[in-house]
Order: sequence, then structure tokens, then C-alpha cells
Amino acid sequence: MSADASASSYVPAQAPAQEPIAAPQPAVEAPTAVYWLGNPAALGLPCFIAGSVTLGLAFIGVVPLTALGAAVPIILTATSIGLFLATIWAAAVGQTAVASVFGIFGGFWLSYAVLSLGLNHNWFGIPLTSTRSTLELFLVSWLVVMVMLTLATLRLPMAFTLVFLLVDVALVLLFAGFNAIPASTGLLQAAGWVILVFAAVGAYLYYDTVSQATGGSPLPLGRPTIRQAADR
Repeated sequence: MSADASASSYVPAQAPAQEPIAAPQPAVEAPTAVYWLGNPAALGLPCFIAGSVTLGLAFIGVVPLTALGAAVPIILTATSIGLFLATIWAAAVGQTAVASVFGIFGGFWLSYAVLSLGLNHNWFGIPLTSTRSTLELFLVSWLVVMVMLTLATLRLPMAFTLVFLLVDVALVLLFAGFNAIPASTGLLQAAGWVILVFAAVGAYLYYDTVSQATGGSPLPLGRPTIRQAADR
């Protein structure tokens, strides 16, 4: 054995090179996702029903025609605010069609309340001689929107279409009633009964919503007027 070889046996082995230890980084918390759950119809439908029942009872004669403003407190607060909250809820859960329906009805009820208050307190400077034409303008404008809504949502179950059709009929009757000279009490009362009927259909839809929310079975709502291609 050579001297070099014997000497090398006493040389301690070198430790493998180590990577520098990085300082620990502070933990980064993942952003907390906010999930919206539930069915916005559970809020929107009762608010819609409350305003409809109030207005329907007013038109059938529970209060005089000169006191139709009695329906405004409920319509301006519970119905309008509730429908707009349901609209936000529906949009948050991705229910575009439902958000559109509740938003449109929220706008209708709020505009009715503002019109009623404005005419009674002369907010808009509309002379008494133009009150009739102002009401006709309001009714025709919303009739166009409601007919558009009815035709655009024919893929919804029949119960929803029935509500929209009844709303259309009520607006036509109201227009005819106010357009008559003098105003036709009979047509306005007929409109009030139609309003109560679509409020009843709305109550049926609400029972369907709550039944499913509480673990029950859905109620039959009827087949859509326009069915999907896969269902034909």
C-alpha cells in the first residue's frame, strides 16, 4: 500500500453541499368565496302578492275610486323594495330570467306609487285636464313591456305565463276603464277582479317554492307553451 493511499484513508469524507435555507414565507390565506344560495322567489312572490291584493281590493270597491292611494303604502314599501331585493338575489345566483321578471315588476309597482303620489300632490305640474291622458300613457307603456315579457318567457311553466297574461288583461281593462268618459266603474272593477286572480296564481307559485324549500315535492305548474327541442 502506498503512502498516498494510506494517508487518504485518514482524511474525513466531505459532507455534501447543502442548499441555503430560505426564510419561511408567511402563509397567504385563500380568498373566501361568498356563495348565494336559495330561491329568490321565496321573497319576490309574497311581495308581489301583497301589492296585487291591495290594488285589486281597491279597484273592486273596498275603498272609493277617489281613495285608490290607500294601496300606495304597501306598494311603495313592501312590494317595490321586496321585488328589488329579490332581483338582486336572483342576479347573484345567476337566475337571469327571474331577475328580469322581478326587476320589471319592481319598476312597475314603484312607478305606479310615484305616479299616484305625484298626481295627488301635483309633483309633476300636470293639470287636472291631463290626468286621464297621463294614466293612459302610463298604462300603454307598461302594457307594451308586459306583453313583451309574456312573449319572451313562453319557455317558463304555464303558471308563470298565466300570471303574465292576466297582468296584460288587467292593464287593458284599466286602460279601457280610464279611457271611457266618464271613467267606467264596471271595467275598473273587472280589472280589480283580474288582479286578484293573478294574485291567487302567485300564491300558488309561492306554495310551490316553499314546498320545495322545505323538502317537499314541487307542485304541478303546467308545461311551457314553447318547449325545449329535447322535450318535443
